[in-house]
Amino acid sequence: MAATVKTAEEIELMRESSRIVAEVIKLVGTQIAPGVATQQLDRMAEEYIRSCGGVPAFKGYGFEADNLFPATLCISVDSEVVHGIPGKRVLRDGEIVSIDVGVKKNGFYGDGAFTFPVGAVSPDKRRLMTVTKESLDRGVAQAVEGNRIGDIAFAVQSHVEAAGFSVVRDLVGHAIGRELHEDPQVPNYGRPQKGTVLKEGMTLAIEPMVNMGTHRVRTASDRWTILTEDGMPSAHYEYTVVVRKGAAEILTQYQ
Repeated sequence: MAATVKTAEEIELMRESSRIVAEVIKLVGTQIAPGVATQQLDRMAEEYIRSCGGVPAFKGYGFEADNLFPATLCISVDSEVVHGIPGKRVLRDGEIVSIDVGVKKNGFYGDGAFTFPVGAVSPDKRRLMTVTKESLDRGVAQAVEGNRIGDIAFAVQSHVEAAGFSVVRDLVGHAIGRELHEDPQVPNYGRPQKGTVLKEGMTLAIEPMVNMGTHRVRTASDRWTILTEDGMPSAHYEYTVVVRKGAAEILTQYQ
């Protein structure tokens, strides 16, 4: 199914929710340090989003009434790929932590993620972060009118695998707009010139999830947190973008 093409007015509304997403990531990033509890970061993010007139998009999200997501941020540490639940866990020197945040305002969503080092991290973890962010940038560069979803996917996959890492296949990016998750899905693996044709005004959340080891993942007992099967670290970056004719426009630009 093709993504809906957004009007200029709708994109302006998404720009506002996405601006808040980017500001939350920047704000939380300034507080990440050894000894900080993840629930402190979550509380700060929710307060800021609500102060801007937005609503945390993830809080209360889910398809199982007895297990809706309980927090504003997904905070995923080291071998946690995505959907980590903030709590009493204290960040430790040498870890890497993914901060994923969604905001709804004026009926439209923005979504973004960034992986931060906690203190001094190993060269291997630093390289994992660098390659993952580069793969995001390469995927975004393909989000132009006339290309296809497969061009984004292949750009991510080829860069990641050339570096000796693996892309998670069980989880994907997505179109975004009036709903947090819209069609089509945006995988991080695939073949060029396959899938939905991109048109100007489509809005996509492109989000490589890259593992240092195997691409295989498992779900924790909380039924939310996704972990690498082999226990090795994972990194995650995400932008909300608008497909354009020349170059994609990033709405959640935070760096």
